[in-house]
Amino acid sequence: MPSDDDAERRARYEALAGEVLEPLRRYLARRATSGTADDALSDALLVLWRRLDEVPAGEAALPWCYGVARWCLANAERSARRQRFLARRVAAVDPPPEVLPPAGDDDGGPDPGPVRDAVASLRPASAEVLRLWAWEQLAPADIAVVLGVTPNAVSIRLHRAKKELAEQLRKDEAAGGQVGPGGGAR
Repeated sequence: MPSDDDAERRARYEALAGEVLEPLRRYLARRATSGTADDALSDALLVLWRRLDEVPAGEAALPWCYGVARWCLANAERSARRQRFLARRVAAVDPPPEVLPPAGDDDGGPDPGPVRDAVASLRPASAEVLRLWAWEQLAPADIAVVLGVTPNAVSIRLHRAKKELAEQLRKDEAAGGQVGPGGGAR
């Protein structure tokens, strides 16, 4: 028979999960393929359950949860890299009779445009601080919680990232807008 403490904990978790589920799903979907995003979301929800007592109260909960999701996504991406590496090693030893194209990140949707391409060409740290600021609409203090740095460091990084983005957009425009992610021509 569950105790009152268990019922309270479950109710608190359900309230928290209901509040952060969609923002976390969007956060992860903008950064990874759907399968990786789903895996990272599941892992993040599990971490939230396990560390429920550490989740800050009120508005500070969402940035804290973004930080958890960020680490879960990093773990999922490391796992995917290890799997691809292992698959390449196995294929080198015993190649398949027919080589299929790798599953891409393209979901068949419309081209995200020059801004997304420019953000993709930035250093990962600059791109992430811009995404947290623009996509998740977090304040520097909340971004600091996600990244585990001071709000002052976030303000400096955000300022530099905006300058880098503006410069990249100018470069892309000068090249006729025909530059794809990573700086390569389309």
